[in-house]
Amino acid sequence: MSIPQISEFTIRRHANAKSFQRGEAYYEAGAVNTVTQRGDLLQADVVGSEAKPYHVNLSFDSSGLTSVNCTCAYNLDGWCKHIVATMLVCARNPENIEQRPTLEQLLNHLDYFQTQKLLQELVKEYPPLIEAIDRHVAWMTNPATQQKNTKPVLRITIDPAPFRRQVRQILKNTVRYFEEGYEEDPIGEELLSVVETAVDFSERGEGENAIAILEAITSTCVENWDDVAEYGAENDELIGELNNAWCEAILSAELTPEEKVDIQINLEAWQDEWNADFGMIMEALRQGWDYPPLVQVLQGNITERGAWEEDVPDYADDLALIRLKILERQERYQEYLYLAEAEGQTQQYLTMLGRLGRVEEAIDAAQTQMNSIEEAFALAKTLSVQGALQQALNIAQSGLNLPGNCQYELGIWTSDLAITLGNSEAALLAIKAAFQVKPSFFDYQKMAELAGKNWEGVKTELVRIIRTDSRGGIESAKVDIFLYEGLIDDAIAIASELSSYNSELIHRVMDAAIPHNPNWVIANARRRAEKIIDAGKAEYYYYAVEWLKKARNAYLKSGNKADWLSYRQNLMQTHARKRKLMGMFQQRDMQ
Repeated sequence: MSIPQISEFTIRRHANAKSFQRGEAYYEAGAVNTVTQRGDLLQADVVGSEAKPYHVNLSFDSSGLTSVNCTCAYNLDGWCKHIVATMLVCARNPENIEQRPTLEQLLNHLDYFQTQKLLQELVKEYPPLIEAIDRHVAWMTNPATQQKNTKPVLRITIDPAPFRRQVRQILKNTVRYFEEGYEEDPIGEELLSVVETAVDFSERGEGENAIAILEAITSTCVENWDDVAEYGAENDELIGELNNAWCEAILSAELTPEEKVDIQINLEAWQDEWNADFGMIMEALRQGWDYPPLVQVLQGNITERGAWEEDVPDYADDLALIRLKILERQERYQEYLYLAEAEGQTQQYLTMLGRLGRVEEAIDAAQTQMNSIEEAFALAKTLSVQGALQQALNIAQSGLNLPGNCQYELGIWTSDLAITLGNSEAALLAIKAAFQVKPSFFDYQKMAELAGKNWEGVKTELVRIIRTDSRGGIESAKVDIFLYEGLIDDAIAIASELSSYNSELIHRVMDAAIPHNPNWVIANARRRAEKIIDAGKAEYYYYAVEWLKKARNAYLKSGNKADWLSYRQNLMQTHARKRKLMGMFQQRDMQ
């Protein structure tokens, strides 16, 4: 499979300015080791600040990138510098990507005995792998033994015992992590991964197997939770995921009344002992698919109460989404539409109409039902996939005026679509809407291209927007724009309020401000340097000297060398006993 086209435009969109700049530096320094492609997976090791390289994974399909991740700890805005560096290799040097066989292709070269030998060697090298192999072998080869009694049993084909062992081991590891002082524990990621295994069975239509796995997970957690609870471990997120997984499994299985009673008894006991709320599971178990109001809705008889005959519970939306997921999986599309409409799941209703090719019907419904940016964005993307590009643009433009939390993403997407359709005016308005919620220098420059001869008027409005925007986290974008436009005083106003943690940004402002306002540079740099020196923390003297270099440059370029030498001499006399600092002062560039 050929890799998707990755443009630098796309990379800049997904990374903030600092990450892109640093990622480009990594790329130019050759920090990205060989990028390899195995089918629809790209992998690279990137040399970073740690001894062990960071590992980057890029997954894609025919529509483009589907997931991007890195093993570094970066969790801020957008892609990290290691991902950026890898992406730049893909964009600029795709011919350097090394083609490697997929796992399937590799295994096809081995016969039975070679495959066994491979697994034995891998387990020898990675001992924990034996547990995973044990579980998978149990799923594939060990049908459950039929119990010889009159009580009905679930039709399961997997052995739940390996799951119990796995959950117990995760909880034991969690205790060890807490005792050894680790900040992160494996409960969240690893236990949720086991729950996801049950969800996978439900999605394959094997609800009974999913229930067996979930019983093993839930009972083992309840039995062993006290061991981790004393260290402060919380179960809220896990219980939320279990509620969803249990409901999907129950609604995907064919359960007898006796089986439902058994499950209910267990759930009641578990929630009491674990202080959990399994109310949604109980309701899914009670209703199934035969609940009269639900049956009426699925037949198209929709009332104001939707699929409920009593008060609508708080979890009604979650339960509706689970039902919709199952209906879609079973290709029961008209019932899906009825339920989505009855339960107020507008985004699901509109997008399903679009996916079914009922474009005009979707657009008509959107005019009266669409109430959020998220709904508009989802429908616009669906219409775009259907090839209804102009209709998609119209919906997206309408969405920019609705409330929601993805105005930036929708604005950028709409702008790109408008450019594709040759509508520069619409593209400018959309990217401007994105800029208002998340200013960036890159988008500012893009608007200059789109505005053409009208740029001066547009620029005035954009500068006003960022001047009056008091939110934190956009200082870098503000400084980039102010310096680009020669608005040094505006840049100084921002830098003056920043902590020294933002030294790179402040240094940029100081370099630009020296010819314009050297006195500000001198005062600001001296204040920051003296704070470090007076604290006497030698490990930070390097940063103090960097601030003093900025002050020195401002003194010299403003013709005040004598004042600099006097200030420097006074510092050296006051702090003469700080040998590390004095050694730094002796450097030629501090004279």
